[in-house]
Amino acid sequence: MTTILLARHGETDWNAAQRWQGHADRPLTVLGRAQAEALARQLDAYPLAAIYASDLLRARNTADVVGRRHGIDVILRQDLREVDCGSWSGRYHADIAPEELERWRAGEKGWEGGESYEEMATRLVRAVIDVAAVHNGDHVLIVSHGAAIRGVHAHALGLPFHEYRRLHPTVANAGLSAVRVEEGRVRDLPLDGDGGRH
Repeated sequence: MTTILLARHGETDWNAAQRWQGHADRPLTVLGRAQAEALARQLDAYPLAAIYASDLLRARNTADVVGRRHGIDVILRQDLREVDCGSWSGRYHADIAPEELERWRAGEKGWEGGESYEEMATRLVRAVIDVAAVHNGDHVLIVSHGAAIRGVHAHALGLPFHEYRRLHPTVANAGLSAVRVEEGRVRDLPLDGDGGRH
């Protein structure tokens, strides 16, 4: 069994301003760096064998903070990116048209272009299984993004993405959760003191 620890990146300026990011490459704020430092300390409790991260700046920067503390070089993967939110990238949450929001709440894309949550989840689950195969029996950290992490957990629990999102509408910046991978199957793995998914 491989334990995959999933961490969301620290806060960015667009998180703070409530703007959709998707594949937009935004840096961490001062708070975001502090969150990354706190995550690095929290991970002292785990015997990390490797650290992987989305190649987007906010995930890379968060993973680099953890990597420096633990003496591990970060491996970047494009397939660990956030959902591509197409025409919503850069838009403020409050400026999304009601009909677009309604489609999004119903489990559809909402935006034009980009990718669906189901496409993103398929991409993320493949990446998690691939990473687990390289590190069989180890603890591995993956630093990714809110929707991406929810996609992995939805798959692990056998739930449609929009249903999991309804139950867990956000993932905290630098929040930590886990899944286990056995024989190519991804299963949920609650962490002690985690209090469930964010």
